[in-house]
Amino acid sequence: MEWHEIRDPQDTELDRLAERYRLHPLHIEDCRHRDQNAKVEETRGYLFAVLKTVQVEEDGSLTVADLDVFLGRDFIITVEESTQNACRSMIEQARAASAGKRADEAFYRVTDGVVDTYLPVLDRFSDVIDELEDQVLDRPTPEELARIFETKRNLIMLRRVLVNTRDLATHLQRTESELIHRDLWPFLRDVYDHVARNLDLVEMQRDLLTGTLDIYLSSVANRTNQVMKVLTVLGTIALPALVISSIYGMNMKGLPWIDSPHASAIVGGVMLATTLALLGILRLMRWF
Repeated sequence: MEWHEIRDPQDTELDRLAERYRLHPLHIEDCRHRDQNAKVEETRGYLFAVLKTVQVEEDGSLTVADLDVFLGRDFIITVEESTQNACRSMIEQARAASAGKRADEAFYRVTDGVVDTYLPVLDRFSDVIDELEDQVLDRPTPEELARIFETKRNLIMLRRVLVNTRDLATHLQRTESELIHRDLWPFLRDVYDHVARNLDLVEMQRDLLTGTLDIYLSSVANRTNQVMKVLTVLGTIALPALVISSIYGMNMKGLPWIDSPHASAIVGGVMLATTLALLGILRLMRWF
């Protein structure tokens, strides 16, 4: 088996290999025009697959890259879109484990390695969702809302990748191509099981994130209600003093204690007494 690694899709080495192994021009075009959906196509003499590698960056964004694979009887060609750390490490491990093996075994190791890179990403999103759930309960802020929507977009992107990868794994486990020996069929079914399980995890995380958004909205509504409750209580407490002061501010004759030298103290005491009485009434009504 010959393993050819192409790290730049624009490399002329890819054209040389296309001429040598009679690769279809449309497949070469797919290698050079990125952002393809995960798929697998069988043609005369070889099998062409587009795999999707994912990686979470330091800022929390999700990057998706293509990994194109050509599988022949005695060769395998991998065309990388970028130098993602997870993708590069996976290819090196698969190549080391496939030394002296058949080409279809190397193809399986690459496919299984790509699927295995999804699990750390899902674990990262699980940690993010747990953190968001705690934060929206304690201090719901617009920044947390932005993180919720960003995580939701990332999960939608990851779900699209997993759905297409599941279709690819379904095709591989049902194919009867002479390029893939029968002893690999159970391993390909295992790849399908891993993709299906990861897809279930994504659906569960989307539900949890929707619940987190509901918690955020409820927390904001409860905080608003608490603020309005405090303002209402303060306004109600100040009401007796405002009424009494407005009455004595009308310069009307005949008001009680209007001519007393202690009028200010008496009126102030009345204000204080009515305010305390109102506080007692509100306390009995359990407003606070």
